Amino acid sequence: MFAVLKTGGKQYKVQAGDVLRVELIAAEAGDKVQFNEILMVGGDSPVLGTPTVKGAAVQAEVIDEIKADKVITFWKRRRKHSSQRTRGHRQKLTLLRVTDILASGAEKSGVKEAIGTAAARVAAHDTAAPAGKAESKAAPATKPAPATKPAPKTAPARKAAAKTKE
Repeated sequence: MFAVLKTGGKQYKVQAGDVLRVELIAAEAGDKVQFNEILMVGGDSPVLGTPTVKGAAVQAEVIDEIKADKVITFWKRRRKHSSQRTRGHRQKLTLLRVTDILASGAEKSGVKEAIGTAAARVAAHDTAAPAGKAESKAAPATKPAPATKPAPKTAPARKAAAKTKE
């Protein structure tokens, strides 16, 4: 039996026992995670999702967090500019071993869902934000009385211009 799962904007065809490198997910080494976005479950009777297969899941065990090979980008402006820039990047990845493919009953498995680190940060921020706001609202919201401004000074009256004889 195999399945096609989607994570990190990519699709992977997996079987039980496969080791994959996916974009970083919010899980520690040794944790068991579950992917619920299954596009297809294959085997004796293949099931295609529209867009996903309801109730299907792929369970995996986190082996380690690794970094991909370095990708070097190089820009050069030609002719009169004589400028160039080099920059490198190593993508963070999670190494997983697929343990089980569930064709149905994923909701009752009790394994935590695999979510990306960006989504985990947003979820953590959303749960922490109301607590922070509640603390700031606990302080009294009385406004101090506005200070009275002194009366503006009046400009001295101008003297009339001297008349000239013609």
